[in-house]
Amino acid sequence: MKESIEGYLQVVKETRKPKTHSTYRQALRTFVAVVGDAEINTETYIKFLRNTKDLSPSTQAIYRVAVMGLYIFYASNHPEVNLAALQQANRRYASRQGARLPNFNREAIEKVIAHCTVTSKSVLDLRDRAFILTLADTGLRISEACSLRRGDIDWKEGRTILTGKGDKQAVVRFSNRAMAALKDYLQARSKLDGATGKPLVSLPLFSRHDKGAGKNIKPVLSGGMWHAIKEFARKADVPPESIRVHDFRHYFVTIAFLASGDLKLAQELARHSDIRTTGRYAHLGSKTDEKYNDIFNRTENGKT
Repeated sequence: MKESIEGYLQVVKETRKPKTHSTYRQALRTFVAVVGDAEINTETYIKFLRNTKDLSPSTQAIYRVAVMGLYIFYASNHPEVNLAALQQANRRYASRQGARLPNFNREAIEKVIAHCTVTSKSVLDLRDRAFILTLADTGLRISEACSLRRGDIDWKEGRTILTGKGDKQAVVRFSNRAMAALKDYLQARSKLDGATGKPLVSLPLFSRHDKGAGKNIKPVLSGGMWHAIKEFARKADVPPESIRVHDFRHYFVTIAFLASGDLKLAQELARHSDIRTTGRYAHLGSKTDEKYNDIFNRTENGKT
């Protein structure tokens, strides 16, 4: 088994990204820890599935892909391996995560947003302020916001057209406060933009402002901006661990639904392809808590 794993990982290293190679290597370490030095066959694969059922569904999915890759690699020289049986085992043993209700610290998000009104006028703080308000008021994912260029924004209408999965396009609208924050930020970095000699429309909407970038206009990356958001949260006296990267999108969909009471509208604004995804937020407008209190928390005089 060891030789097969080493050969497979070498192929992954040569054909895939370094991050994928690292992930697959970790998955196969787990595989070996579970099954030991066993034969690469269906029984071994089933043992692996049974003993990793307590991992999160997303981790299970990644590990299954990595281990299935090993089996496919091994089967190229060992036709006795029954790949169809492995797929049947996946359907039988793999955990599937049911729908989860959105759970995020709304108070922490709103405190970070409120801090946007008192931030300094440094180009870095103005960028982070504009980025946070963009996430909160557009529903953009952090990677989507990082990929925007100045020319992507319709400054008159306050919107952009985003191309997503399946080459589908959707209109993303910007609030007045997000647009104002973006203009303040771009005004503060105008000299840097002008010094590039490039058309402004081709420059990234959000740029790096660290020592490594110097006076160059380089696009931000998701990891760098997530670190910047955490630093911004600290300035707002919000523990960074109380917010997660997707929480601003949860906040956006929550506000859109609570303000309108229209699930279909919230779906369109969030760009959810399936309304069942948006439906996870429907409990927010429910009167269940009120009805529960009426039933169980009434005193003898009818008051809670």
